[in-house]
Amino acid sequence: MNDTSLRDIIMTHFGTNATVCDGAYPANVPQILLPREQFEDVGWLMKDAGARLVAEWGIDETLMGRQYAVLACFARETEYLLVRCAIPLDDPTFPSLSKKQPPAFRFERQIMSLMGLTPTGHAHSDLRPWIKHEDWPPDAWPLRKSFDAAQRMPRVEGDYTWVRAEGEGVYEIPVGPVHAGIIEPGHFRFQAMGEDILNLEERLGYTHKGIDKRFEQLSWIEGARLAGRVSGDSTVAHALTYSRAVEALSGTEVPPRAAWLRAIMLERERIANHLGDIGAIANDAAFTFFFYQFMRLKEIVLRGNQRLFGHRYLMDRVVPGGVAVNLPEDGAAVIEEELRGLLVEFERIVTIYDLNASLDDRLRGTGILPEETARELGTVGFVARASGQPLDCRLQTPFSPYDRFPPRITVLNSCDVHARAWVRIEEIRDTARLIREMLATLPAGDTQVPLEDVPPDCSAFAVVEGWRGEICYWLQSSLSGEINRCAIRDPSSVNWLALEQAIHGNIVPDFPLCNKSFNQSYSGHDL
Repeated sequence: MNDTSLRDIIMTHFGTNATVCDGAYPANVPQILLPREQFEDVGWLMKDAGARLVAEWGIDETLMGRQYAVLACFARETEYLLVRCAIPLDDPTFPSLSKKQPPAFRFERQIMSLMGLTPTGHAHSDLRPWIKHEDWPPDAWPLRKSFDAAQRMPRVEGDYTWVRAEGEGVYEIPVGPVHAGIIEPGHFRFQAMGEDILNLEERLGYTHKGIDKRFEQLSWIEGARLAGRVSGDSTVAHALTYSRAVEALSGTEVPPRAAWLRAIMLERERIANHLGDIGAIANDAAFTFFFYQFMRLKEIVLRGNQRLFGHRYLMDRVVPGGVAVNLPEDGAAVIEEELRGLLVEFERIVTIYDLNASLDDRLRGTGILPEETARELGTVGFVARASGQPLDCRLQTPFSPYDRFPPRITVLNSCDVHARAWVRIEEIRDTARLIREMLATLPAGDTQVPLEDVPPDCSAFAVVEGWRGEICYWLQSSLSGEINRCAIRDPSSVNWLALEQAIHGNIVPDFPLCNKSFNQSYSGHDL
């Protein structure tokens, strides 16, 4: 079956009941409409085909003469496929995909909470609110067109029912939502016996900002600024994914120089965050020496960003049509000098890190996410690659200049904290190579072109490999050519699920290590 495309598998199985939607861009990501009663069948059909569920979201098209709809995105190797079912206004329900596609578990709770579309036949019979907290009015659906975003919602009395583990000696440890330091809020509820963790349940949504709704009030150009603030440490990756979706919708061709500069910024974002993460992992094992050394190297990259592009985190540098700033004349030389010195120091510190037996003892065998579990949960990025999954959008769906300079990805099979840290180490080395190759071939010419007009009633899908992993944007234009819906899937939306599984069999003091080795975004998940 793997020799047959996902599109052909769907069309063959459903026959005349399946319709390819017109007005979807790019053409290599087909969007297929199915009857609502057959939507659940897609879950097992794609499972048998070896495809993963990338994302699932709801849309409101009542202002476009249609009804509600739910879309699911599936991927296998280089293929992406969108499957859609229409949902009538008088019966806002849809068949759940969760029986065969575990990531649907959280996606569908979020659809129900924010769009008011209820999944039926849910695998876990779990319809607790997700993102929308229990003190919101139960009949408030923020993503419906009828919802007034300027309205201040009244608070109501509500209670969240946590999963419980019972038995002699079992106790609970609530952690958060407010944490020490400056990290964002999230609630973790442990059931443990002694120091052994029996179960972990996450409660997120504390950084919900209404980003999905806010997109509807912005122009296509303004939307890039908001996308760059979905998750501040991934501003380049999010702004780039949004911009690529808008450019696909409008048919805008980005100048070659802009494409190269975007990739250089994306790879610099990768280096900076990986450096910080490796240090933070070591710090949670009480090795502050490594923390300070890696953070010192991260600061070198951030200061270089400020000098080269005018912003430490490269915010608002990627825009629809290209980039907002050019590389200075001496930019290539500055970056080469920076990389040369940084890599020398990096290798010295990594050698010490690698030879530290005590640190090695804390990281190896801790927080194991088995390969099969990683596949079942649809994990992406370094989390997937540390658990045997060779996933990287730069390889599977390359765009310029990655079609000329493919990354050399590292895939490990120990599936533990050490693997998730070491994948980052190898990626820093390879990212430095990529940046050098891009600088050596950097085209001359313009860095930005005007955005072409976006046609009405169309949609587009784009993916970019951010430093955490695959970022997805689906954009839909209204009948007037404005933004009707912007659906976002940050890598954290699937990788947070994996953290809950990786903690089983560990002790409570190792949770900070496990958590930091994932280092998922609260903001990118909560939207």
